[in-house]
Amino acid sequence: MRKFDHFLAIDWSGARGERHKGIALAIAEAEGGPPVLVQAPSGGWSRTEVMGLLRDDLPANTLVGADLGISLPFNDCGAFFPGWDASPTHAKKLWAMIDEICADDPHLGAQSFVSHPFASRYFRHGKDDEGDCFLLPDAITKEGRFREAEIAQRRQKCRPVSNFNLVGAAQVGKSSLTGMRMLHQLRGDLAVWPMDPVPDRRAVQGGSMLVEIYTGLASKEAAAMSGSRTKMLTYADLNVALEALGSPPVREYGEIDDHSSDALLTAAWMRKAAPDEKRWSPRFLTAEIAWTEGWTFGAM
Repeated sequence: MRKFDHFLAIDWSGARGERHKGIALAIAEAEGGPPVLVQAPSGGWSRTEVMGLLRDDLPANTLVGADLGISLPFNDCGAFFPGWDASPTHAKKLWAMIDEICADDPHLGAQSFVSHPFASRYFRHGKDDEGDCFLLPDAITKEGRFREAEIAQRRQKCRPVSNFNLVGAAQVGKSSLTGMRMLHQLRGDLAVWPMDPVPDRRAVQGGSMLVEIYTGLASKEAAAMSGSRTKMLTYADLNVALEALGSPPVREYGEIDDHSSDALLTAAWMRKAAPDEKRWSPRFLTAEIAWTEGWTFGAM
């Protein structure tokens, strides 16, 4: 596996509006040292500012981890939107479709897609507002559809939520849809694994690439190694987890918000996990799944 020089973790947000306290970025250097938060603009990051950083200001040879789903379930029934004749055939066409439908939504928003006459039928919008296609006809549970990567996460004792679910604090559906708009607009500027091959560091993009991450997976692995809690409320909690990952501590004290702690820990986790060849070759990741559903880095 080719080595990266920098590891940038992004805790993303799909909330409405321009600026979001829920977006946090942290970077860890391959040569060592503690992970460091990337200073947010006044009022918090906007999604377009994060996209601009990835396009124009990303250090060469950076592995970017974005906490969002890079696709929707496909493998369970051979389609993203079964029964809809406009259903895309692979992930990159899905990104293009979402971005086209949401072209007039500001700040990389995705409200036009989830309210689209056909697309809306496949999502859970509220407690008592569920599209008639949210579940497959033979669904065993009412949790919604899952990608193969999310099934792998469950085998690792994580509890991912369906990307078709737009309800609740744990939902990532809105984050994923807004993220897919960004990925479409970054096409040609940043490779995305596993849809694209890992670029050579001499590539036009400086060898940088983006992977999907699940911050819960990073915190669970750190907790398993250290016996610490998975939810970090203070810098002391964070530093226990960082130590388990072989990272120097962050020299801060007191309370820390979830988004900052997730970004900092995950940047350090990426630095530790990226050299492991097994992370890049999950046993259930086939070429077809890579092209349609994508994968979560670290899900085995």
